Amino acid sequence: MNIGGPAIHAVLLTAGLDGDKFSTILVTGRVGENEGDMSYLTAENAIEPVGISELQREPSIAKDAAAFYKLYRFLKNERPDIVHTHMAKAGAIGRLAARIAGVPVVVHTFHGHTFHSYFNPLKTGIFIFIERLLARITDKIIVISELQKREVKQYLRPGGNNKITLIPLGFKLDMFLENRRDGGAGRLRERFNIPKKAIIVGIIGRLAAIKNHTMFLSAAKEIKRKNKGKDIKFLIVGGGGEKDRLKAFSDRLGIGGDVIFTGWLKDMPALYSAVDIVALTSLNEGTPVSLIEALAGAKPVVAADAGGVRDVVEDGKSGFIVPSGDISAFSEAVSALINDEGKRKAFGLHGREFVRKMYSARRLIGDIERLYITEFRKHYAKRGNK
Repeated sequence: MNIGGPAIHAVLLTAGLDGDKFSTILVTGRVGENEGDMSYLTAENAIEPVGISELQREPSIAKDAAAFYKLYRFLKNERPDIVHTHMAKAGAIGRLAARIAGVPVVVHTFHGHTFHSYFNPLKTGIFIFIERLLARITDKIIVISELQKREVKQYLRPGGNNKITLIPLGFKLDMFLENRRDGGAGRLRERFNIPKKAIIVGIIGRLAAIKNHTMFLSAAKEIKRKNKGKDIKFLIVGGGGEKDRLKAFSDRLGIGGDVIFTGWLKDMPALYSAVDIVALTSLNEGTPVSLIEALAGAKPVVAADAGGVRDVVEDGKSGFIVPSGDISAFSEAVSALINDEGKRKAFGLHGREFVRKMYSARRLIGDIERLYITEFRKHYAKRGNK
């Protein structure tokens, strides 16, 4: 339940599936030491997850083996009709345990674009090899963007034209869509001593190399230079192992006084209400949840052209998409929005209507329910059972 789209996604499905058709159990692993925890979502949705403490992000032969055995025994005892896995480690252990335990239908969702930029070439090659084998034992692979669909076909070659299906993410966006007058913006600015008239540029995500916060900070220096006399603050929201290095880097750039590291924040509606522009500089990305939430909150975005960004952002309509790693283009795009309040408002309102239609929770739940029923019926039709 580490902070991110997959945790939100899993809770939404567990709580939202039609109770007359589905009985659902959420199985979770352990949150890493430097990762934010979204376990509060299970309590808020009256879910009691089954926890397997050995299941964690970092590789460990002993713990991974223990996680596999515990999950296998759990599945043999519960005898589910369908197992749906999320994320790489849980997806590998979960699918393997499900197949050996004799689960009829195995489904996996790819949330991130992990085929490049995450690991070194050797580790990436091993990851792709393992995922290619796992694809063979998976009944249905769900992807969340067109780019991801092309990459899964290219790298995994899962076999069969119908094995991969595209189902975009969905979220409960009402808390962001509600256009409250303040929305907690005043409280957040007060908490971090940000003047009322200061322009806030925010970036939300794990403080990890793949998110490329170094580019964000380098661009921040350029933005300050291009907009002398303007009070601009840069909010870095999230936690992770890169925090100390990034703080030191901002100080070396001479912008430390304008960069605020907030850690993980629970009141996200207040955050999106307070910021003026939301940024994303990732080297690779699945479907960026922070941008969906920002647009739902009617805030414009500036994002590097990575992963599924183009599925969320309409370039020139709800934000700007710039070449990955291009600090100059990024700082120019942010500066253009800083100096045009009308465009910020127009981009935000356009983006709000787009995500309202594309990323609703109701649409996601309906798509997943139809997939489950179809795959369940296909399995038993093959065996001549009703």
